[in-house]
Amino acid sequence: MHKIFLAAAASLVAFAPAAAMPPPLPDLEGKDADSLQKDMEIRRSDSALITSVYLDRIARLDDNGPKLGAVIATFPDADVQARRLDAERAAGKTRGPLHGIPILIKDNVEVAGPLPTTAGSLALKDNVTNRDAPIIARLREAGAVILGKTNLSEWANIRSGDSTSGWSAVGGLTKNPHALDRNSCGSSSGSGAAVAASLAPLAIGTETDGSITCPAAINGIVGFKPTVGLVSRTFIVPISHSQDTAGPMALTVRDAAVLLGVIAGSDPADPATAEADARKTDYAARLSPQALKGKRIGVLRDRIGGRADIAALFDAALKTMETSGATIVEIKDSKSWLGELGAAELEILMTELKADMAAYLAALPAKDGPKTLADLIAFNKANPAELRWFDQSLFELAETKGGLDSPAYIEAKAKAARLAGPEGIDRLLKDNDVDFLVGVTNGPAWTTDLVNGDHYTGPSVSQMPAVAGYPHLTVPMGAIEGLPIGLSVIGPKWSDADVLAAGYAYEQASGKRVTPTYRASDAP
Repeated sequence: MHKIFLAAAASLVAFAPAAAMPPPLPDLEGKDADSLQKDMEIRRSDSALITSVYLDRIARLDDNGPKLGAVIATFPDADVQARRLDAERAAGKTRGPLHGIPILIKDNVEVAGPLPTTAGSLALKDNVTNRDAPIIARLREAGAVILGKTNLSEWANIRSGDSTSGWSAVGGLTKNPHALDRNSCGSSSGSGAAVAASLAPLAIGTETDGSITCPAAINGIVGFKPTVGLVSRTFIVPISHSQDTAGPMALTVRDAAVLLGVIAGSDPADPATAEADARKTDYAARLSPQALKGKRIGVLRDRIGGRADIAALFDAALKTMETSGATIVEIKDSKSWLGELGAAELEILMTELKADMAAYLAALPAKDGPKTLADLIAFNKANPAELRWFDQSLFELAETKGGLDSPAYIEAKAKAARLAGPEGIDRLLKDNDVDFLVGVTNGPAWTTDLVNGDHYTGPSVSQMPAVAGYPHLTVPMGAIEGLPIGLSVIGPKWSDADVLAAGYAYEQASGKRVTPTYRASDAP
């Protein structure tokens, strides 16, 4: 898909008096949204120039140079949005901490305008709905510049069990900016790689199980999966109404907290969000470097795998938390029942995929195009480009499932909720008298292999909070041979503010984010 870019920053002079135009900015590598906002507040910069610099970075790093493949397309009105917001600021109006800040959106979230929402599939390449998802409407109201759409693992990684994360038929392959032959994980691959490479300071990702936290950790940034029901899912291409949620991806916990505060809230069209307005708070205001003081932290020691290098990073992180005032509590046997949970989760995802996808497709404004999962399966069979690298075995499995009233689904839903929530996270917290659980988010990024698909390395702690619908934060914990590793913080339902605060305190004490090198290979 063709990308649309602005002219160089110098051309923006025509849009403002010379005296009001800030001097050219240096490159924005590693610059977070909070710092950009402060630059605009003191008139050191403005949104038009910042937007232009990010678009230039997309041209240099995503389309050319390392060719990251993180951004599918940029919006042709990004400069117009930015200049309008600059005019508001000049007139004395600012909408909040996101005023004039560019943001990238995962391409399974609808955004009004000329760009389609594809979920990475050629079946939706013409899916221009001309409507904003509620979370996009909230971002616009908060003054964010909607910069572009990011690549993703096609259909959010639910088409095949043998897929390659970061690949879609529409966007191609997203590379890891820390080592270009390494995977960017999925399904929010483009959002993770783009923020890591400073193609924008913020991005929206979505998660059903690990799709925010894995790409955030592997690309070396912050990712937050909120409590399911805190953020609207309306006009987002679905997998599972039980587990789906959008969430923030950012360079810092503070930026993630600010972004969550904007997108959180009730949506009448999404019954799961009925409590969101009552539950949401000022997440950024709740952050404190002292947030770990007096907290008891439960360590998922049996979930870190057998690698000594990962264990060493994790132990160093625990020491930092302890130095920050936390009490570290080792937890035994946190995974003996995960096999049962996995089987129940699969039944839920397959059943809800069939039902939820049909509901989404049938409600699209266009009268033509696929309307059911069966239609998508048929489309893929008729288009060799879709099935070149991996099959659609999960789509085909989902098509065999009954409806949301099937006994197998009802039983699996009850079992999974019990195992992940009351007998999972809730039990581990209560039995060990701890406030949070911490673990290693994922192992280091694996070498991308389109022929053989993903080969995940090391641990993962995403399943319990994903199935339970509980908050899960990942924060950079360091790197192994230049490949980032994330620290996960997991809490009970609706503890989003506390989880973010704990992660913020660790982040401030550790400072473990690493800058991408864009090296061709991780080989010595």
